Amino acid sequence: MTINFNKNNDGLVPAVIQDAITKNVLMLGYMNEEALSKTKESKKVTFYSRTKQRLWTKGEESGHFLNLVDVKLDCDNDTLLIRVNPIGATCHKGTDTCWNESNNENFGFISKLETIIADRKVNFNPEDSYVSSLFSKGINKIAQKVGEEAVEVVIEAKDDNDDLFINESADLLFHYLILLQAKGFTLKDVVKTLRERHK
Repeated sequence: MTINFNKNNDGLVPAVIQDAITKNVLMLGYMNEEALSKTKESKKVTFYSRTKQRLWTKGEESGHFLNLVDVKLDCDNDTLLIRVNPIGATCHKGTDTCWNESNNENFGFISKLETIIADRKVNFNPEDSYVSSLFSKGINKIAQKVGEEAVEVVIEAKDDNDDLFINESADLLFHYLILLQAKGFTLKDVVKTLRERHK
């Protein structure tokens, strides 16, 4: 990794800090060669403070360290992507990120779908919503639907129609998300368990 610390007159390069698990951007800092070297050695992200004119390890006062996972260099060799496991809030104002956002894991469209399902559970309208109608029939009906969709996935897996297999897989996942919420959970809880097993 050859970093161009001389591109800027101050000998600093931007360091984008990203949560290694959620992939959310937490903050932006600056590093010189010494800060990067200390970061790699200590495994705690260390920056060069332009206001204090010295190295500072994030969390040295608050205890909210950024534990290093890895470092990547961009295509121009002048910007770092530092992936971390954060301990506590990242921002000095006490928020998860310096953009005042929550550092929650996001599964893209699946998370959006979970939000819609949660809304249908709370804003109950069984006449106009299939999801609400399932919630109105109770846990047994929801669990039964998951079982039916699982059987259909198995049947389609044994055939050669990929389109039907993918469609049945989508039905299974959709109904499973409903079942999770009926039991008071989300996909994040399942991922947490899988991650713990992986360790």
